[in-house]
Amino acid sequence: MHAWWRAANYLSVGQIYLLANPLLRTPLTMDDVKPRLLGHWGTTPGLNFIYVHLNRIIRREDCSVLFIAGPGHGAPGVVASTYLEGTYSELYPQVSQDEEGLRRLFRQFSFPGGIPSHAAPETPGSIHEGGELGYSLAHAYGAVLDNPDLIAACVVGDGEAETGPLATSWHANKFLNPVTDGTVLPILHLNGYKIANPTVLARIDPEELEALFIGYGHDPIFVEGEDPMEMHGRMAEALDIAFARIADIRRIAREDGGAPRPRWPMIILRSPKGWTGPKTVDGLKTEGFWRSHQVPFGDMSHPGHLKLLEEWLLSYRPEELFDHAGALHPDIAAMAPSGQARMSANPHANGGALRKPLRMPDFTTLAVEVPHPGGVEAEATRVMGQFLRDVMSANSEARNFRVFGPDETASNRLQALFEVTGRAWDAATLPYDDHLSPDGRVMEILSEHLCQGWCEGYLLTGRHALFSCYEAFIHIVDSMFNQHAKWLKSSQEVPWRLPIASLNYLLTSHVWRQDHNGFSHQDPGFIDHVVNKKAEIVRVYLPPDANTLLCVTDHCLRSWNRVNVIVAGKQPSPQWLDMDAAIKHCAGGIGIWEWASNDRGAEPDVVLACAGDVPTLETIAAAGLLREYFPELKVRVINVVDLMTLQPKSEHPHGLSDAAFDALFTTDKPVIFAYHGYPWLIHRLAYRRTNHANMHVRGYIEEGSTTTPFDMVVRNRLDRFHLVADVVDRVPKLASVGAYARQAIRDKLVEHNLYIRAHGVDLPEVRDWAWKG
Repeated sequence: MHAWWRAANYLSVGQIYLLANPLLRTPLTMDDVKPRLLGHWGTTPGLNFIYVHLNRIIRREDCSVLFIAGPGHGAPGVVASTYLEGTYSELYPQVSQDEEGLRRLFRQFSFPGGIPSHAAPETPGSIHEGGELGYSLAHAYGAVLDNPDLIAACVVGDGEAETGPLATSWHANKFLNPVTDGTVLPILHLNGYKIANPTVLARIDPEELEALFIGYGHDPIFVEGEDPMEMHGRMAEALDIAFARIADIRRIAREDGGAPRPRWPMIILRSPKGWTGPKTVDGLKTEGFWRSHQVPFGDMSHPGHLKLLEEWLLSYRPEELFDHAGALHPDIAAMAPSGQARMSANPHANGGALRKPLRMPDFTTLAVEVPHPGGVEAEATRVMGQFLRDVMSANSEARNFRVFGPDETASNRLQALFEVTGRAWDAATLPYDDHLSPDGRVMEILSEHLCQGWCEGYLLTGRHALFSCYEAFIHIVDSMFNQHAKWLKSSQEVPWRLPIASLNYLLTSHVWRQDHNGFSHQDPGFIDHVVNKKAEIVRVYLPPDANTLLCVTDHCLRSWNRVNVIVAGKQPSPQWLDMDAAIKHCAGGIGIWEWASNDRGAEPDVVLACAGDVPTLETIAAAGLLREYFPELKVRVINVVDLMTLQPKSEHPHGLSDAAFDALFTTDKPVIFAYHGYPWLIHRLAYRRTNHANMHVRGYIEEGSTTTPFDMVVRNRLDRFHLVADVVDRVPKLASVGAYARQAIRDKLVEHNLYIRAHGVDLPEVRDWAWKG
């Protein structure tokens, strides 16, 4: 084991520093060293130490272990171990098990055309990017849900442990069912320092540290020291104890049943930062200090640095580790488990290989009956909740579908799920608690970070999920979404990574119906954030009613390697399309609503476009007003379900061709576009279109308060009256005849303002409005 550790450390240093001469067959020269040194050494020897000890226990226990490296840039160690196990060469034959393969391994690291400095999709055995800190433990818990035989060994760096998402993740043990779920073994690695500062958990009193993790519900096992041989014995003993406790917990829960929530083991490993590296560089402390965090010494032209690097590499005695051809000696290589027992070959780390399509019930059986457009009201997400209930039920035996959300499942009208499952919960319960169950498949905790991390870990290991959230607060996971989208993009460029199920967001309790909660709850900007990502990854859907929401949900749950964002309201609202029309409309993603238009057989004078449920309502109401004010005016109404259809076909797979776009929006007529979010996004998507100069977009302009529903749209000039005024201002033929309509609109807005302040509700003609087409 010690020889393996030396080999892994040697390969890690070689990746950071060397271009050539991988086995130091000749004295090191400047030509052997990379011109630009990048990488993180400080955490790497600890990762290598943990990895080899996990290999020992895997071989002894014949168990399935997924390795999650939380410390941000620990790839030198993870890549080294996957190479020593042989998996790396199997997946990348050019990085062979010989001297030339070692040279390629070293050269590619943090080098143009090579691999990143963190455990990216290119790294075998990884589901955790590590380029951003805080999510490792959440990913680990998501991975073991419904994986009863899996153990996720999650290394948490002590710098990473200071982040908010990681600190919350310690509570995830209250949501594991030891009967049906796997186990997370957290390994908190205290090496004492971040980039340039000490870490908090490494500097608090040991009794306080132990009490903290006992309070989190863990049974901590400490491993501390600096002498490698002593530490090997301590770590082996700690893992023996931890795995014995895991086995006991599983046996008691699965055979005896009814056991109280277990106190799961964890390991707290305290070792020097930059362990086995140079103790000092240029007379300054390096090992055991923050100076070893990245590249311990980078200026190789500095006198003595080349010699110091050579001495450092030779201290691992590579001639004892690799044979004359450059292959690892067989007795050392025998430390690795075989086949899929290798952590680098664990099938759960390539979730697409395990993914099975969901059994999908027929969503059309839940159709809302729509006798005519606007003829009935319904709560769209309540209907969607019934569909999710049926999906959950259809896949109950497969146990491969969960719904995640921050304490908002019922608030977002998805409570039909509780007819077939409960909320996952393994903490104390009271007789009057609602729908709490150790076997529940709805994951709720008031942390968007933890919900996102769980969801990602679940998807990355081959399952399916939906994440429901209030629209304004999904921004909390902006950065986590970034990382997942980047993972998907990079994964598509790695041939051996198979597609995983899509990350599906439902954003509801949205901006236009947060009038009661006020300005803090009003923000539709997540869409803007999402569309920055690669076109082959992201999709944004704005279904205007329940039937279109059912169609979109069915489509998204069947998709893979995507991030799908669905925005839909939960309040009662008019239903526009029967199921047959909804299916056809969603198939195109965009279309003319002929029943709301009157331009068939003629050229329209104006195009009214809309995307989103409330903008659609206001657009249809505006079309009705225009019929009253200007019966001869030719109006075309277009509804957009799939926002990405607005982009050119050359920029997004769902984009309309220029000819199709021009046919809908014309090449020269005014377009008044009512949009759910910030108006400039529509301009950004459509700026290359022929008629973009005539496009006027209304949307959210950061005006909000605690007010009435209709006043929210009035404040942002998205209401029917402002839309009609826009038509009057932009249709040339109305310039001389629109004055009376303009005055009526002005008076109606004044009346609205006075009425809501007197009565606290909207005007009866707004509250009771119905389409009379």
